[in-house]
Amino acid sequence: MTTLSKTLIATAAFAITATSAFSQATWDFKAGMAYVYGGPGKMSAMAMAPAEKNHDAMMKNAKKVPDNTVFFMDKGTLYSTSGRLDPTGNFYVN
Repeated sequence: MTTLSKTLIATAAFAITATSAFSQATWDFKAGMAYVYGGPGKMSAMAMAPAEKNHDAMMKNAKKVPDNTVFFMDKGTLYSTSGRLDPTGNFYVN
């Protein structure tokens, strides 16, 4: 998995852990910002360099996160899976 893919997944996981399990709030990702997961308890956000070359380098190995991707932590490790959670937090495979 590329560093950018890990970064995107970590960003989503951070947003999940930053809200309650039952929150219906939307995530507020901002254009021009990078969100980095550096391991358990290590999250950071920073402005990306605005140069086209920088954007192209990031997009070269970027992968779109599929719809209905669930991110979660288990024993300090970040995971993702395909499926959905109902309002009570029960997981279902699509």
